[in-house]
Amino acid sequence: MAFKSKSRGTIKDFPGFKANDDAETLRKAMKGLGTDEESIIKILISRSNAQRQEVAVAFKTLFGRDLVDDLKSELSGKFEKLIVALMIPDALYDAYELRHAMKGAGTCENVLIEILASRTTGEVKHIKQVYQQEYGRELEDSITGDTSGYFQRMLVVLVQANRDPDSKVNDSLVEQDAQDLFKAGELKWGTDEEKFITILGTRSISHLRKVFDKYMTISGYQIEESIGRETSGHLEKLLLAVVKSVRSIPEYLAETLYHAMKGAGTDDCTLIRVMVSRSEVDLLDIREKFRKNWGKSLHAMIKGDTSGDYRNALLLICGGDDD
Repeated sequence: MAFKSKSRGTIKDFPGFKANDDAETLRKAMKGLGTDEESIIKILISRSNAQRQEVAVAFKTLFGRDLVDDLKSELSGKFEKLIVALMIPDALYDAYELRHAMKGAGTCENVLIEILASRTTGEVKHIKQVYQQEYGRELEDSITGDTSGYFQRMLVVLVQANRDPDSKVNDSLVEQDAQDLFKAGELKWGTDEEKFITILGTRSISHLRKVFDKYMTISGYQIEESIGRETSGHLEKLLLAVVKSVRSIPEYLAETLYHAMKGAGTDDCTLIRVMVSRSEVDLLDIREKFRKNWGKSLHAMIKGDTSGDYRNALLLICGGDDD
């Protein structure tokens, strides 16, 4: 994202980078019969997103060809999807994913949930701006046109990006919010979803962490357990994603990756999206949480769950093996 401060990503700027050299190597890898996938992987994954954009410019300057179009025509399947995702300017990537989650028939709610629950206020503001520039409409309008009910209302609250800034936590408000959530759920016949939406969507992160602790003291339940009992469907998933992201974004995304690969079949869209979008942000932290919570390294799970050039590329993005 455009808000990298101290990056905990696995991909950084490549020292001694020369855009023209890379462009020539890539052209050679795709020219004539057959494709040299290994060279494509090696170059594109060891360069930062900003450097990849420079390579694309050099490619067009030297050969009059569009690098992404060439990659699309030479590669196929999941490997192609991954490489094309790496080529999208990182400032655009989240907006692009949201747009494609809502375009055409059906909506991919999981993409809306994952991105809007786990991005910071600053990041959401940036996504909205880019979305408007790229697609000529407000992100909020796309969401309201494609979702409904309390799920839609919670998404709209998150898209406002008006969460209270982290400052001194007011203990009496913490107590009040915890009581209100308890009354809105466990103590009530039916659920007052609006209370959950307002509190979880607008209070600061440090405030909410204290609210969750106080909620546990008052009710004897973790807030996640109550949300699981009191809500269902997409709203439940979204509220849980917000709570988990408030507790720890890398932990939430580690869990997202685990579920993308667990059991039969792999959710490759999610695997690609999380690996690419966090590769220069916090993938090292995600790896750490993955190892701690799921008893195996992210590297080992990717290795066991994927194959071929797709696997080689993902393992390079992942970086080291923590087992």
